[in-house]
Amino acid sequence: MDNTIVSKKERILSSQHKRKADFILRNAQIADVFNLQWRKADIIVTNGMIIAIDEDGIFEAEHEEDANGGYVIPGLIDGHIHIESSMLPPSEFSKILLPHGITTVVTDPHEIANVAGTEGIQFMLEDAKNAEMDIHVMLPSSVPATSFENAGATLNAHDLAPLLTHSNVLGLAEVMDFPSVLNGESDMLMKIAQTEANKSVIDGHGAGLTATQIRGYRVAGIQTDHECVTADEARIRIQQGMYVLIREGSAAKNLRDVLPAVNSANARRFLFCTDDKHLDELIEEGSINHSIALAVEEGMEPLQAIQLATLNAAECYRLNQKGALAEGYIADFILLDDVTTCKPQAVWKNGKKVVDNGQLLQRKLESVPIPPSILQSVHIPMLKSQDLSIAFKKGNLANIIEIEPNQLITHKKIAKVQVENEMFVPSIKDDYLKLAVIERHHNLGNIGLGIVHGFGLQKGAVATTVAHDSHNALVCGINDEDMLLALDTLQKMQGGYVVVADGEILSTLPLTIAGLMTNLKAEEAAKKLHDLHCALLQLNPDLNFHLFLTLSFIALPVIPNIKLTDTGLFDVTNFKHISVEVDINEPINN
Repeated sequence: MDNTIVSKKERILSSQHKRKADFILRNAQIADVFNLQWRKADIIVTNGMIIAIDEDGIFEAEHEEDANGGYVIPGLIDGHIHIESSMLPPSEFSKILLPHGITTVVTDPHEIANVAGTEGIQFMLEDAKNAEMDIHVMLPSSVPATSFENAGATLNAHDLAPLLTHSNVLGLAEVMDFPSVLNGESDMLMKIAQTEANKSVIDGHGAGLTATQIRGYRVAGIQTDHECVTADEARIRIQQGMYVLIREGSAAKNLRDVLPAVNSANARRFLFCTDDKHLDELIEEGSINHSIALAVEEGMEPLQAIQLATLNAAECYRLNQKGALAEGYIADFILLDDVTTCKPQAVWKNGKKVVDNGQLLQRKLESVPIPPSILQSVHIPMLKSQDLSIAFKKGNLANIIEIEPNQLITHKKIAKVQVENEMFVPSIKDDYLKLAVIERHHNLGNIGLGIVHGFGLQKGAVATTVAHDSHNALVCGINDEDMLLALDTLQKMQGGYVVVADGEILSTLPLTIAGLMTNLKAEEAAKKLHDLHCALLQLNPDLNFHLFLTLSFIALPVIPNIKLTDTGLFDVTNFKHISVEVDINEPINN
C-alpha cells in the first residue's frame, strides 16, 4: 500500500481511538485562531498531523509532555522574506529562526537570481531541503528589476515555466517592474498568465503606486503587497481586494505606521512579513514573533496578532494544512513563556520537538554542493581615482541622493556642493559623500557615480556587493583612495562587506556565495557582523541606524525617489536617468 495511504489510515485510526497516537501535549491553553479564543485541551499528534484537540483527556499516545497550562499557538509564518538578506543559506537560516517559533517562511530568491539566474534558484531550493523549517519559494518576477541596470542574469517567462511545478514553489514573487505591468508588456503578462494557469499566487510590489496604478495591478491578477508605508496605502489595497503584508525588517520598519489600518472587519486580509532582515537582528529579535510583540505593544489583542501571523498567512499562500491548531492541520506549534512578548519555550515541527528551552535540538545534515560559478561571481575591474571622478562643467549645483535612515525610500535634494578643478569634492561638514556603483557581473565596465547625503561618515569608505536588486559593487566614501581599497578588497574576497579608513582595512565580512551569503556558521558570521558595526562607529561615532542595509537599497530603481545604478543616477518618480550636475537655472532645495 502507498505510504501516503498508510499514513492517512493511521491518522484516522488514531482519531477514532483504534490505535495509539504518536504524541500528546497535555494541559495546554490552545490558541483557536478561527474564533479568537483560548481553549484548554490536549493536542494529539499522529504522523506529524494533529488528529484531535481533546478537552476530555481520553487519548493515549506513545509519548507525551505536559504544557502545565502554558499557552500554545500555531507555528509562525513569514509571508515574504529574502533569505539572502540574512547572509545565510536556507539550511543555516532555519537554525536561527526556529528557536523564535518561525516554522514556515515564504521566500523570494530574487537576490541570488539576479546574480546567478535559475542556477541560483535551484541552489536555494536544494539547500532548503536540509532546513528544519518549511521554506516555500516564490519565483522571481523581475530579473533584472528594470531595464535601466545590469544584473548577472535575465529571467523571462520561458525560464520560469519549468520551476512552477516544483513542489516547494507557490507562485510568482513580487512584481516590481510596474511599468511592464501597466504598459501591458508581453513577457511580464506571460509570467503572470502562466502562474495563473498553475493556480498559484502572484505577489505585488506597489511601492509609491497610486490607487489608479494599484487598480492596474489588480486587473493584471496581482494579489498582495508588502510595500505599504502608511495606513492609508494599506486601506486602498484592502479596498481593492489585496492582501497586505505588514513589514517589519531591518531597513523598512513599517508596522507601527500601517497597523492603524487593521480593524475587526478587515483583519483577515492582513499578515506579517520581514522582507529583508539582517543576521544580528534575526538572532536577537527573531522575525514574526517580534512583529506579534510589537503589534500587542501597539494595542492589538494578542489572539488577533497571532491570527495575522498564522492563519492569515497560510490562507493567503494557500497552505491549507498550516496556520491553525485543529484536526487535519500539520503539527507545527509553539509553547510560549509569555503571550505578549511571544517568546517560545519549546517548538514542535511536524509533531517533533525541535527547540527546548530556547535551544535548537541539532541534527546532522548533509551539505549541498555550491556551483563554482556562484562562488566566483564578483568581477570588479581594476580602477583608478579618475574612474570615480564626478565632473562639474557649469557650476556646483548637484542632484543629491538624500537617504531616510532605516527606510528604503530616498529623496532628491538639489544643493550646491564643493567643486575644485571642475571635480566634486566630498564634504564631511555638509555630509556630501561620493557614491559609486560598479557593474560586477559581465565585465561591462559600467560605473554609475553620484552624491549622497545622510550617512555622516567622518572618514574612510564602506563597500558591499549587497546592492538590491542587481547586486553590483557599491561603495561610499569621503576619498577615492579608501574607496578603491574597499573595492579591491571586495574583489579579493569575492563579495561581502568592507569598512576601511586611512588606507587600512578595519573590518570585513566575506559573502562568497554569490556575493550575498556566507558559508560560515551563523554564530561566526554574527561575530563578524558585530565587528563590522563596531568598525562603522569609527567612521561615524554617532551612527544610530543600520547603515549597510540602508546603503544596500540605494541602488534599487523601483523604490522612490532617486537611486544610483551601474548606468547612472536614476529619477524613479519620472523613471528616467538624470545627470549629477544640475542646470544652473534649476531651483535650489536645501
